[in-house]
Amino acid sequence: MMKQEKGADGGAGCASAVKEVIMLDRIPDKEQMTALVGESLYEIWIKLCALIDENYDMDRLWNKGGKAWTYEYKYRRGGKTLCALYARENCVGFMIILGKDERLKFEKDRENYGEEVQRIYDETQTYHDGKWMMFEPTDTSLFDDFVRLLRIKRKPNRK
Repeated sequence: MMKQEKGADGGAGCASAVKEVIMLDRIPDKEQMTALVGESLYEIWIKLCALIDENYDMDRLWNKGGKAWTYEYKYRRGGKTLCALYARENCVGFMIILGKDERLKFEKDRENYGEEVQRIYDETQTYHDGKWMMFEPTDTSLFDDFVRLLRIKRKPNRK
């Protein structure tokens, strides 16, 4: 499969001047994403993308979602992944991987995170390369915590 580059306004990702790299034959458009995840979760997807784009100037990569997901939409810069969004039938996912130093930062500040984030942190297995925390947001209630988690990984680079 060929790696295609496409302007950020061409698909269901978030619009900005940042380059998207597509590892799919075709990236899903708004109609396809809405049919997959549903209208309300597509709105959550768009709001979450906008939140990340507001704070971070990143390359964005579309890919297949593996066994569990239909699509993966990854935010990367300089060979490092900030986070990834996932989509499958009636579900969206937000994944962030915390390495050793990042876990220490989270643990120092954990009381400032909501119960659900703390529970997912505690229940997520730690691997040699980090803690792969997966959230399945159904509304925007965890977005403030997501921003805090992203800031552990990388300081915002947009002003």
